[in-house]
Amino acid sequence: MRRRDIITLLGGTAAAWSLTARAQQRRMPVIGILSTFTQTQSRPQIAEFRRGLYDNGLAEGQNVAIEYLFADGRYDHLPALAAELAQRPVDLIFAAGPPAALAAKAATTTIPVVGFDPVVAGLVASLGRPGGNVTGMTLMNNQLGQKRLEVLLDLIPKATEIAMLVNPVSPDTVQEIEAVQAATPRRGVQLRILNASTLTEIDTAINSLLEKRPHAVFVAGDPFYLSRPDEVVARVARLALPAIYPFREFPVSGGLISYGNNRAMAYRQAGNYASRILKGAKIADLPVMQPTTFELVINVKTAKALGLDVPDRLLALADEVIE
Repeated sequence: MRRRDIITLLGGTAAAWSLTARAQQRRMPVIGILSTFTQTQSRPQIAEFRRGLYDNGLAEGQNVAIEYLFADGRYDHLPALAAELAQRPVDLIFAAGPPAALAAKAATTTIPVVGFDPVVAGLVASLGRPGGNVTGMTLMNNQLGQKRLEVLLDLIPKATEIAMLVNPVSPDTVQEIEAVQAATPRRGVQLRILNASTLTEIDTAINSLLEKRPHAVFVAGDPFYLSRPDEVVARVARLALPAIYPFREFPVSGGLISYGNNRAMAYRQAGNYASRILKGAKIADLPVMQPTTFELVINVKTAKALGLDVPDRLLALADEVIE
């Protein structure tokens, strides 16, 4: 073999090694999405998460990869799913739903985790300086619980007893109950707590109200309930009572009224944070964000079916009125 051929061969080999090394250095970052919800229900929100990434220069399949795992509302599936993600080569975990954030934190102390309600779940030291490997957005369920009570009493000002449906295994439940209970004495309202973490238990809770009926129902902000809005609304509807829910999915499914965070905006903010972390921001220094956009949604068709007149003031404040 001639000397020139040898040099050419060695040069080509060196170039190939160089290209391989650069390819390895440019490995596409991977986000693992751990969702408390179903894949179908998560689709619109995850689209907003990807929009938050895109707004910051990251596009799925181009310069970032995303792996998806869904618990379908089954909290008992989350630890195994979180452990699976932690074993994969993911660079960040987005935990959709407070129970998912708890599972992700338990699975890893090194992979950055962006999740909902990390303060309430005890996953961060404070709103301003989270420390550790978790940050995200607070859903403000405690404060919003009190606001939902006010909205419900605007609808039925003479109510003196309200049944509050809660999931006892949700990390937000105790604080949300305490927040609502703190507001009841000044309004002269008695709160009856109904624990239900499955559809069967919701049936049992609703049946317990059929004989001694309250004046209204308050449904807590729980991911399991949110993963099954049609089923929850259908069960509550058996009481033929006014009911308030935490998110717009419930009145869309036939519930009376909801007041809560704009979930699309929260997911977009999560995508924004994920982008910043993947680009080098220290997660311990990123403060937990608080929502700034809230939605009041009223289903007037359901109100009419209940023989309820919605005050003009509430209709004027509504972000969406479902006819």
